Amino acid sequence: MMVRNVVIGMLFVTVIAPIVLYTDRLGTFQSYSASTNEFVEDVTTVEPSTKIKEPIGIVYSDNSNQSLPNSGDAVKESSTDTSNSEQDWQLGDSMEHVSARVLSTTNDENNSRKENAIREVTDRDQEGDQETLDIVDGEGETKGEAIDAEVKEIQQKVDDGSGDTEVKPEQTTETSSRVDKREPRKTRPEKQNDRTVIPDARVRHLKDQLVRARVYLSLPATRNNPHFTRELRVRMKEVQRALGDASKDSELPRNAYDRLKAMEQSLAKGKQIQDDCAAAVKKLRAMLHSTEEQLRVHKKQTLFLTQLTAKTLPKGLHCLPLRLTTEYYSLNYSEQHFPNEDKLEDPQLYHYALFSDNVLAAAVVVNSTITHAKDPSKHVFHIVTDRLNYAAMRMWFLVNPPGKATVQVQNIEEFTWLNSSYSPVLKQLGSQSMINYYFRTHRASSDSNLKFRNPKYLSILNHLRFYLPQIFPKLDKVLFVDDDIVVQKDLTALWSLDLKGNVNGAVETCGESFHRFDRYLNFSNPLISKNFDPRACGWAYGMNIFDLKEWKRQQITDVYHSWQKLNHDRQLWKLGTLPPGLITFWKRTYPLDRSWHVLGLGYNPNVGQKDIERAAVIHYNGNMKPWLEIGIPKYRNYWAKYVDYDQLYLRECNLNP
Repeated sequence: MMVRNVVIGMLFVTVIAPIVLYTDRLGTFQSYSASTNEFVEDVTTVEPSTKIKEPIGIVYSDNSNQSLPNSGDAVKESSTDTSNSEQDWQLGDSMEHVSARVLSTTNDENNSRKENAIREVTDRDQEGDQETLDIVDGEGETKGEAIDAEVKEIQQKVDDGSGDTEVKPEQTTETSSRVDKREPRKTRPEKQNDRTVIPDARVRHLKDQLVRARVYLSLPATRNNPHFTRELRVRMKEVQRALGDASKDSELPRNAYDRLKAMEQSLAKGKQIQDDCAAAVKKLRAMLHSTEEQLRVHKKQTLFLTQLTAKTLPKGLHCLPLRLTTEYYSLNYSEQHFPNEDKLEDPQLYHYALFSDNVLAAAVVVNSTITHAKDPSKHVFHIVTDRLNYAAMRMWFLVNPPGKATVQVQNIEEFTWLNSSYSPVLKQLGSQSMINYYFRTHRASSDSNLKFRNPKYLSILNHLRFYLPQIFPKLDKVLFVDDDIVVQKDLTALWSLDLKGNVNGAVETCGESFHRFDRYLNFSNPLISKNFDPRACGWAYGMNIFDLKEWKRQQITDVYHSWQKLNHDRQLWKLGTLPPGLITFWKRTYPLDRSWHVLGLGYNPNVGQKDIERAAVIHYNGNMKPWLEIGIPKYRNYWAKYVDYDQLYLRECNLNP
């Protein structure tokens, strides 16, 4: 009897008890489903005429890098497919125990995720406008209603702990497709600016700390606190050592951040010590004024040094003509002549006029022109130089002949017709007042525009461009080129160009305000204001096609002489050749296409790459010549590739690219 009771008890424990427990659990699940169905019915009774749609899904990242499944899908699946939903079984506690389960399983991370999700939706509600969102199924729903649904669904989803459940692939795909089909949400510019990362912020912060530290050191409250003064000086030295010459955050040492924090703590102490704001403001204003004054002085010094560098001949370029001159006078007389001298006066050929005392620069002009010429044998180069460089210039082209092209080198001293009785500018250049203007350094500060004090304006070579018919009496057209240009295309089309009765063909430069007549001429003088337009377009010297027949017919040289005589006291314009050129060729200049001549490579680092590449001629006008160390590096190769640095004389003079 006792054995039978034991067997019956064990049978009850192993069979009957599981059935009871299973029945209780099933009842709980059914109650959960029933409550869900009641929720759906309640919503249906609230809006009987409106079909319930899925709220817009929100995808955001949690610690597991999974997307939160759409709450509408969760409700739908829990009510219709109970047999296949693993998520619902993971949430299998009865609704009566939900509160206890949430309290026991939800940690701080889940709470923060809940708050972030709700805040994301509410913030988006505040940022948006009142426009109607486009829904995929085509039915209209206002933005406020959609957001309210999102808030409710997300909050219930987080409360139920479903954010930690596994996301089904089909749910993720549907959510992503809905998000992709929605219109892109507008973002406020303010938030975009807030997210912008300031480049090199740490370097700027360190420099700012040094300024603040100097201000504190100069205030009476700091001077009365020797302990803080010593501490601040130590911090300044540490920051200065850490900062060094760094201009980028990547150049700072590893301990820079520690120095920054230490300095910030010391500055915080200084802020507590200071009680006189007026004194700090006064000191900052004094520092600002002093800094502006130093900046003005440094700018003036920079301008002066740049001008000085532009006037100074580098050692290599000084060595080159000396070596060439020595070699030239060691030649026999028969070896000192150029071939093809019969082409020098043939008007059917393409003639170039180049006036220069720079051997290497002249060589680049000739080399670049011949390189791009379709028929080099028809090109003739007339080079005029001074007495000092005459032998060197001839020797260079004797040793480095330009292929089939013809070269002529002349000495300006051989032009006996060019004298002070004939040329007023030559008379002015030799006057004592002109010499004083250039060489009295104590007067230099009175003239803000130092570029007009360049000694090149004392050279008659610079003014020789106004005497082309006298130099080439048998030619019809001449292309005048400066020695700081590089030719990139064939130029033969310029000789067949119809100038329409004008004398000068040039590229206009009125794209900038400082290239107009009022920047070069003195319009306060009645002689200028009555005859010229202050807003008239300027044009460029450096690559000009001159019709010498029209020049002679219109007596251009006489026009130039008359204006030069009127400007004997430099009241009409400062010295140079462009202002008298603008006057002499006023209403006699034919504008060429801008692609023929691109300027600015000697002063402007922002010349467009496309403009340079499509230009027939590029011009290094300005102080930053490509043969000087101050030349703009990114433009130097356009010039240097026409120099053979393996040439014997260049190697002997240590001229390198």
